[in-house]
Amino acid sequence: MESTNRAAAIGQFLASRRAKITPEHVGLPVYDAAKRRVPGLRRQEVATLAGLSVDYYTQIERGKVNNISEQVLDAIARALELDDAERSHLFDLHRSALTRPQRTRPRRAGKPVRPMVQRLLDAYTGPAFVRNARHDLVAANPLAYAFYSPLYPDPLHPEPAVPVNFVRFCFLDPRAHEFYPNWDHAADGAVNLLRTDAGRDPYDRGISDLVGELSTRSEEFRTRWAKHNVRLHYTGTKTFHHPVVGDITIGYETMPVPADPGLVLTFYSAEPATPSADAMTLLANWATTHLDPAPDRSQPHHQ
Repeated sequence: MESTNRAAAIGQFLASRRAKITPEHVGLPVYDAAKRRVPGLRRQEVATLAGLSVDYYTQIERGKVNNISEQVLDAIARALELDDAERSHLFDLHRSALTRPQRTRPRRAGKPVRPMVQRLLDAYTGPAFVRNARHDLVAANPLAYAFYSPLYPDPLHPEPAVPVNFVRFCFLDPRAHEFYPNWDHAADGAVNLLRTDAGRDPYDRGISDLVGELSTRSEEFRTRWAKHNVRLHYTGTKTFHHPVVGDITIGYETMPVPADPGLVLTFYSAEPATPSADAMTLLANWATTHLDPAPDRSQPHHQ
């Protein structure tokens, strides 16, 4: 992504946020609603709320962002009532617009996860896995491979040497509509998380290639990507329909791997003494008897 495109992304994001807020919501008078040409706030209204001149805010939306201070970004974030994810994304976009590509930075492509990370995964009794910034599943423990076996071409032989991609599966594999009972919610989450990661690292060629591929092949993805929505993803619950054990509602916790920028650890745990916990026990038994006993982790994981 060139610097001009990164600067333009700030304007696109701000325009998408002000389109979601009505003047009435922020206490601004509306004298002739029939003549309004925008669904949300006008630029001059955002400028008023942020304490900026209309010309200054307009220049920001047009990509003139070199001299913006953090105080100005904070004022805009407050005016648009950005949540934590949106505010972080705005600052990520601004930072990326001011920096040059780090073409010489170390890349982890083609390397396995560190042994310590793999041992941590294997020591956990529930499903645990690592994904990268483009949402490839790059490492997992055996139960996680069993959990996500429907994402692989041959579910009985989930091959970690060829990482699957969560977003590509969601939008390009018809099995996703069965695996995710609330597919629309899963699709929104997948795109919003990918948009967030893209803002953090605009130089990641893998992300831009994936976005280009999915935008070309999926109207559902293209429509969602154009909304510029973002989200943080640390804890919560998800519901799946596994073809072997049926419906599973499971809690999750995620955390970055500080020593390996771009990698994220995820741990799943079902509530004890629930049908989902029973389903996880059945899945563990199924994995023991039906899946390869020890995936070949010596192969490279593309990150």
